[in-house]
Parts: sequence; C-alpha cells; structure tokens
Amino acid sequence: MDTLIALVAEVGRTLRGQRMMLACAESCTGGLVCATLTQLPGSSEWFDSGYITYSNEAKIHMLGVNKHSLETFGPVSEEVVRQMAEGAVRQSHVQAGLAVSGIAGPGGGTPENPVGTIWFAWHLANGKTRSKVERIGGSRIDVQKGAVIIALQGLIDILS
Repeated sequence: MDTLIALVAEVGRTLRGQRMMLACAESCTGGLVCATLTQLPGSSEWFDSGYITYSNEAKIHMLGVNKHSLETFGPVSEEVVRQMAEGAVRQSHVQAGLAVSGIAGPGGGTPENPVGTIWFAWHLANGKTRSKVERIGGSRIDVQKGAVIIALQGLIDILS
C-alpha cells in the first residue's frame, strides 16, 4: 500500500476511533493536505473542513490569527502556525486541527527562512498543542508533498 494512503487510512482510523473530527489550516500547501485526506472513501466520518489561508489577511479573518503576531514573527513562524491550528479547531468546532505554513519555493526564501522551511502545528480541543519546523528539499511540489506527509504523521503522533 502506498505510504501516503496508509497514513491517511491511519489518520482516519485514529480519528474515528476517538470520535474526533479534523479541520486543517493550510498556507504553502494550498489545500493539498485536505485533498489528500479526502481521497479516502468515508473521510466525511472524520474530516470536517479546511481553510486555505494563503494571505495574512485570510489568516486573520478566517482563523483569528493575531495581526501583531504576523507583523512580529511573520507568517512562517511557530507563533503563527500554532494560532492557525487553534483557529481551525475554534472556527470549526471540532476536536483536532493541523496547520502548515512555510516557503515552498522556488523563490521567497530569506536567510532566516530559506526555501523549504515549513512550520507545522497540531492542536486538540483539550488544549494540547505541538509544533515543529522542518526543512524539506526539492522542487516546489516535493516540498508540498513532503509537508503533507509530515503533517499527517504529526497528527497521528499527537492523537496517540
């Protein structure tokens, strides 16, 4: 079985087993996490919604990300991605959320955040939140696909 499909199946089994629904907040992946999750038949039993918040304004208005955080830390930061995950849970009234924000390239990198820098956050309605940063190499689509795998594995980890 394909690694990605196996991850999605495990996400589904875990969420369904815990009677939880998931919402996602995506920036640099542009909906690829949600598209991947909904390829699995029956995903409506555990997948609720997705927010593609590519712009800072969308992050503020759709997810409640603090404008000061965006101005101070930037959209590719731990502070912002955590707020994105928390906002997805809050706005959707679900039990689990994940968020991805980064620089998929090929341009847009900085010395502090080079191309391939991706921040991830996972938030549960009980208050548990995890976040991490990864550097993913390759083309734009390689970075985006790599981000999907890390996002799904991190969700499984926080639910375990």
